Amino acid sequence: MSVLKRFRLLLVLPAALLGGCNLVLLHPAGAVAAQQGHLIVVSTVLMLLVIVPVIALTVLFAWRYRKSNTEATYTPDWDHSTQLELVIWAAPLLIIIALGAVTWINTHTLDPYRALRRAGGARPIAADTKPLTVEVVALDWKWLFIYPEQGIAVVNELAAPANVPITFKITASSVMNSFFIPALAGQIYAMPGMQTELHAVMNSQGDYDGFSANYSGAGFSDMRFKFRSMSAGDFEHWVQTVKGGSTALDRNGYLQLERPSEREPVRRYATVVDGLYDAILGRTIGGSTKVAAGAHSESNSRAGNNLVGDRAAGDSPGARAP
Repeated sequence: MSVLKRFRLLLVLPAALLGGCNLVLLHPAGAVAAQQGHLIVVSTVLMLLVIVPVIALTVLFAWRYRKSNTEATYTPDWDHSTQLELVIWAAPLLIIIALGAVTWINTHTLDPYRALRRAGGARPIAADTKPLTVEVVALDWKWLFIYPEQGIAVVNELAAPANVPITFKITASSVMNSFFIPALAGQIYAMPGMQTELHAVMNSQGDYDGFSANYSGAGFSDMRFKFRSMSAGDFEHWVQTVKGGSTALDRNGYLQLERPSEREPVRRYATVVDGLYDAILGRTIGGSTKVAAGAHSESNSRAGNNLVGDRAAGDSPGARAP
C-alpha cells in the first residue's frame, strides 16, 4: 500500500469512528442550545488557528531538516529573531483575548436565570407571551415534573408547546443531580433544599431525550425521560388527557414516589396538592424540616451548567436557597 493511500485511510478512519455519534449539541432544536452549539464551534475554530499551524510546521520542520536532506540551511549559531518572537507571542495572545471576549459575552447572555428575549434567530418574544412554568424534582432514580398552572404532574415525561418560553424551577429530593435535555439547553444542577432555574424554548416539534448528567447512585444510568415538543393544540389535548386520569398526587403519594426505584415507567397525576413543590424545596414534605447533606443555608450561589438559550450558550451555575 502506497504512502498516499495510507494517509487517505488515516483521514477516513476518524470519520468512520464518529459516524455513530449523536451530534445533537451541534444541531439542536432549541434556541438556547443552538447558541451553545455556535459557541462551541467558534471557540474550536479560534483554538485551531494556533493548533493547525503548529502541527503543520512541526511536520514541515521534521521533513525539511531531516538528516538525509543535505541542502537544508544549517545555522548552529542562530539564537534569536525579533520578528519570530512577535509572531509566536502575538498570535496566541490575540486568540486568548478573542476567546475571553466571546466567552464573557455569551456567559452573561446565556445566564439560565435570565428570561429569554427571542424565540430563536431574530424572532422576538411578544411582550404578552406567558411562559410555561414547570417545576422539576430529581428523585432516586426518576424525574417528577409538576405543572402548577395546569394542576397536573408527570413522572419521566415532559411536554411543552413549541416556540413557547419555558421556565424551569429545579430541585432535588436527596442527592445532587443534573437536569439535561441536550436539544433544548445546557445542563442545570438540581440540589436538595435549593432551587435552580432555567429559561429555554424549543423551536421544533418532536420527541427529544432528557436525562441526568450527574452520577447519583445505582439507578443513575436509567434516569431518563422524553421531552415532547408539540403544537399548542396538541399540548392542550395532552393536558386534558392527563387531567382525565384518576390518580392524585398528595403528600403521602409523594413520599411513596420518593422512595428509590429504577426504570420507573411514565406516571401521570390528574391533580396535585397545593404547595407540594414548595414543601419539597423547603424539606418539610414529611412534616418536619429535613437537613440536606451539603446544603448551605446561607447559599444564594448559582449552580447549574447551561450555555444555551437566548441569554447565553454553555454551562453557567445557578442555585438559590428557598
